[in-house]
Amino acid sequence: MVLVELTSIDLSDLPMEAFKAHLRLGTGFDDDAIQDEVLESYIRAAMAAIEARIGKMLLHRQVVWELTDWADAASQPLPVAPVSQVSAVATIDRTGSEVAIAPSAYRLERDTHRPKLVGQGGALPSVPTGGTVQVTFDAGYGAAWLDIPPDLREAVFLLAAHYYENRRDCSGATGLMPFGIMALLDAHRNIRILGSRA
Repeated sequence: MVLVELTSIDLSDLPMEAFKAHLRLGTGFDDDAIQDEVLESYIRAAMAAIEARIGKMLLHRQVVWELTDWADAASQPLPVAPVSQVSAVATIDRTGSEVAIAPSAYRLERDTHRPKLVGQGGALPSVPTGGTVQVTFDAGYGAAWLDIPPDLREAVFLLAAHYYENRRDCSGATGLMPFGIMALLDAHRNIRILGSRA
């Protein structure tokens, strides 16, 4: 399975000034922007770490997911949440020939943690032997920073600040997120029971 982002988060969508205020950096100087590049990298790193931890995309992006078969014939849980729309489904045979699947053949079942692609009429289109299927969809809480739930916004700032404040620590102490950040993320984690794929 391969998940590829087709769109990226633009710098203008990141809360640079709010993060500077969070760090209590001085303002009004000629070199106010001197640390922007490093601050941006810590915000992006914090967002990526949190997204990986909770299985959700924070800011809106379009992604394409390629897999070799469905989880079951009737439905397929999507790898990230929240998903606002599925824009395309296509099968690709072993020769590379692509066939677009009509939107009437599937629907998106929205869910906070595990949205699904569900086959209309009880079954998803079959995947060619030796081929793959690609699902293109839009994921994320929204296009703007304030669309993200407040506790997740706070977690991003806390983790980015942790990276910033410990940037010269090469010991790699534990590699774990601080407890306070983990507590903020707990409500957003998808807990799978008994190895369920759903």
